[in-house]
Amino acid sequence: MSKIKTAYFCQNCGAQSAKWIGKCPSCHEWNTYVEEILEKPQGQRTGYVKSSSVSTSGPKKMHDISTRESPRLLTDIYELDRVLGGGVVEGSVILIGGEPGIGKSTLMLQLALKIKKKKILYVSGEESDIQIRMRAERLDMLNENCFVLAETETTNIFHHLNEIKPGLIIVDSVQAMVSPAAESSAGSVSQIRESASEYIRYAKETGVPVFLVGHITKEGSLAGPKVLEHMVDTVLVFEGDSNHIYRILRATKNRYGSTSELGIFQMHSHGLFEVSNPSELLMSHYDKSLSGVAVSSTIEGLRPLMIETQALVSSAVYGTPQRSSTGFDIRRLNMLLAVLEKRCGFKIATKDVFLNIAGGIKVNDPATDLGILCSILSSNKDVPVKPGVCFASEVGLSGELRPVTRIEQRISEAEKLGFSEIFVSKYNIQNSKNITGKIKVIACNKIEEVFGQLLG
Repeated sequence: MSKIKTAYFCQNCGAQSAKWIGKCPSCHEWNTYVEEILEKPQGQRTGYVKSSSVSTSGPKKMHDISTRESPRLLTDIYELDRVLGGGVVEGSVILIGGEPGIGKSTLMLQLALKIKKKKILYVSGEESDIQIRMRAERLDMLNENCFVLAETETTNIFHHLNEIKPGLIIVDSVQAMVSPAAESSAGSVSQIRESASEYIRYAKETGVPVFLVGHITKEGSLAGPKVLEHMVDTVLVFEGDSNHIYRILRATKNRYGSTSELGIFQMHSHGLFEVSNPSELLMSHYDKSLSGVAVSSTIEGLRPLMIETQALVSSAVYGTPQRSSTGFDIRRLNMLLAVLEKRCGFKIATKDVFLNIAGGIKVNDPATDLGILCSILSSNKDVPVKPGVCFASEVGLSGELRPVTRIEQRISEAEKLGFSEIFVSKYNIQNSKNITGKIKVIACNKIEEVFGQLLG
């Protein structure tokens, strides 16, 4: 009888070692190595095995390779199709992760119920088939071509796959799957890697796309070995705040499309609803103007958005003033406050500053700098910003307004939503010849010019 081979794996990053070590040389975490079976004796391995009849292709010349794109399957969820790059590619493996209760299973069930032309197999390792049926009734959606399988053993799952022959597979979740090829418990590095590799082999051999739902750790990263993200074709992150109704779908890796796209959903009791025009929802509507509120133009992927920045400046109660930011980088906020203090002469070093991006979204676009400074100054002086005014400019360390990319799309989106004026850098106007429309474009060079025209 052959000897069972074992190895030690880091439960944080998946690094492998022949012996136990205290500190992982890859992720530098302590006491994360656990002994797991590396290879079982011959004849004990089970699970999905690639067919030996499939021939391997030899090397080809570069100019002989066809550049025809793989056909895509439309999911009837426009936001999901756009983040994926135009639909689901045949034979692709897509990993979607997010916090508990964010809506991953709801989104995947809606996907399974909306595709009518193909057989869909929804494999659930965490819920029973009765629970999934109850959720489908709550969504008020049914699909005769949707099959539900409550199973965790990959051997049994692939047996049913060969009988049903679905056109798309959803696995919820990959951490709950158990492969007989690995002796460790469910959720360990070996089990996640082995189970995922079996689904990947099946997808590449049959051309059936597979969605894998994954958990995330308390640090916000996908649970399991980092190699799992390298194995799949696409990694989607479903994020949001449980206190808000908005959910954002991002692609952190996509072999078949761009990673800069963004999909926005609304969570309701009847499921997830797509947001076709998020700018109107991300801005509050008041009967009268309020101080500390300014609207900035940002771009997420190919989509221009108008977002509301809210600021509150108050006298510091304690010796050290507080700086708090929600949805915006706190280090960049400190830099902008330093520019406001040094270049414009506003004394706010002894005051508390709180900043919030409305809607619970996170913004990294430097074009929001000017709007954030205007909202801070508006709260400091307790004077509201003129209605119908928005901003789109980056602020430099010397107080100059720097140009931003795709200014035409930003101005067009502001005009579409009814804004009458937009403040931009004068260098954007000099370099762009396609700015037309009824909206008044005010070009400035320094932030002092903006404050003079805005607040007098």
